[in-house]
Amino acid sequence: MITLSTTHEDCTVGVLDGTRVSNLRDLIDHHLRMPFPFARNPHESEAASGVDVWLRAWGLTDDPDVAAMIARTRPAQLASYNSPTMDADLLQIMANQIAYQFVFDDLAEDIGRHSPGRLVPMLCESVAILRDGRAPSTPLGAALADLQRQVRERCTPAQAARWAWKSREYVHGLLYEAVAQAQPCLVPAGHCIAIRSLTAGVEPFYPLSEAAQPQELSPSELHHPVVQRLGRLSADAAVWIPDLFSAVKEQRAGGMINLALAHQRQHHCSLQVAVLLAIQQINGTIEKFQKLYAEIEPELSPAGVGYVEGMSGWIRGCYHWSRTAARYADVTTVPTVP
Repeated sequence: MITLSTTHEDCTVGVLDGTRVSNLRDLIDHHLRMPFPFARNPHESEAASGVDVWLRAWGLTDDPDVAAMIARTRPAQLASYNSPTMDADLLQIMANQIAYQFVFDDLAEDIGRHSPGRLVPMLCESVAILRDGRAPSTPLGAALADLQRQVRERCTPAQAARWAWKSREYVHGLLYEAVAQAQPCLVPAGHCIAIRSLTAGVEPFYPLSEAAQPQELSPSELHHPVVQRLGRLSADAAVWIPDLFSAVKEQRAGGMINLALAHQRQHHCSLQVAVLLAIQQINGTIEKFQKLYAEIEPELSPAGVGYVEGMSGWIRGCYHWSRTAARYADVTTVPTVP
């Protein structure tokens, strides 16, 4: 039987008493509390086919490495798990956007690893498209412009504006990440976590959850402080969960913008203990989300309830997708105890 525990100041992490687990993925599954049940969208397979067609149309999978990455990440599956009740048209937009962000993020990481300054043209093009409607000059920019067209055709002007704003915030976050990666010894764990919230890329999808509702949310409901707080808690939990499963991959690649790796650097502990510390933080975040949602739900309209349910869907979906994604298969190669 395996027992693994650690205490850091006032922070005690749980144990595996009487339960035999063999690798880091099992450790995550044992400790992470997931209150939202698994579900998937019935339009997943057609969304997967649509993603392949859309990526080919813009030349993004002409590179065999990109095509292989998409096969490993299965963007339509992630969209399906996150939004099991979304209609086929919106699900397709979500799946296309997830695929685009995977391509964009990987390219930005590769370029930024050599020099943050080399990222500037790529990021400036994206901001110009999202903010000013400028014509694209690269295949990746053309794909983004088409994605924005899809959003504008399906969403209200206000929803599309929020989508563009949140998408620009994500673009800016990639530059912060590149700067941090260039001088990792100068970036404390707290700053890494803040950068991770920018690069999560979850909040740009919330306007699509808005569009999925039978009517628009009122401004007072959409901008209610508790609803806004639920959005932040959801985005954090949703992106921190993949960080658990990707920690091995990121560590081997020299990455640092990862919740588990931030805990490892801060506490000078093993990866296994760092993952447990990260799980404790995620569990606490999900509990806060549930508590606040229970308090605000009686005040919400049916559209407001559906919107917040879309947030919880990202927490659930990211967990079920991450644990089987080939992109993070390295998590099964690390034993429970170092």
